[in-house]
Amino acid sequence: MRIIILALILISNIGFSQNNLTELKFDTKYFNAVDKWVVFPKKDTDSTYTYGFIYLDNQAGFTFNYKTQFQIDEQNLKNITKDSILGFMKYRLEPNTSLVSVLTENQISTLNLPKEPEWLSIYKAGSDEVDYLKNEGYHFNHVGASDLALKPLLKAYAIEPHFDGLEFELSFAYNHLGQYENAIPILEKAIENNPKNFYFYRELGYSYANLNKIQEAEKTYHKGIKMSDNDFEKSEMAVNMAQAYFKLKNKEKFHEWAKLTKKYAKENSRYVQYIEYFEQNWNKK
Repeated sequence: MRIIILALILISNIGFSQNNLTELKFDTKYFNAVDKWVVFPKKDTDSTYTYGFIYLDNQAGFTFNYKTQFQIDEQNLKNITKDSILGFMKYRLEPNTSLVSVLTENQISTLNLPKEPEWLSIYKAGSDEVDYLKNEGYHFNHVGASDLALKPLLKAYAIEPHFDGLEFELSFAYNHLGQYENAIPILEKAIENNPKNFYFYRELGYSYANLNKIQEAEKTYHKGIKMSDNDFEKSEMAVNMAQAYFKLKNKEKFHEWAKLTKKYAKENSRYVQYIEYFEQNWNKK
């Protein structure tokens, strides 16, 4: 009886191992697959899958380095011979990039791949330096992955808090994540160090508004608008304040900021459309 049970267990494990080897789960966003071997989904008419390595080029952003293709043949992964030139093809990844499947250790071994390519070290040079860390945070923020931006940004902030662009990226990440209380002290110190940067006021006003500190938000946005030479940024600050007063149903203050929004926003821009929406829905809960 023990021998039969043991045999069944072995058969079960072998079956699981084989299925696991060819199983592909296209459920990972590319920015969650940095420094990993990945596979892209194929078309229904294709017989092969494209795979390669995703890394972060500190200057250019998220990049896919094409390796070659494989096909699934009798519960196994079989490499397709590649053109040597294609092996050097790189693709910058855009926000609309499809979900990828991250290769498992077994799949990496079956395809005779190293844990990571030798050339990766080139893109890791200076990875502990403030400029590198700030750029890394910027790239994650830029694709909406502010949770991943925090680690490098906080590391950089501990080294040189007033490094150019760092305080903005860190406060932006906190605001994007709804951690407004964490953004405020960063921005207050940033403004103390550089009171002429209107982006700091924009982010600080946003933090205050989302914490329902309306008077602080209004005062901050007024300073930011006065300081800014960018009409788009002025319209963004104004519409945020108009929205705050829309929520409070303070018509006088709403009209004041709605007027500023229309003054600085381009005709038929989304911010003007927001104002029109607020006006049309004023009496609705």
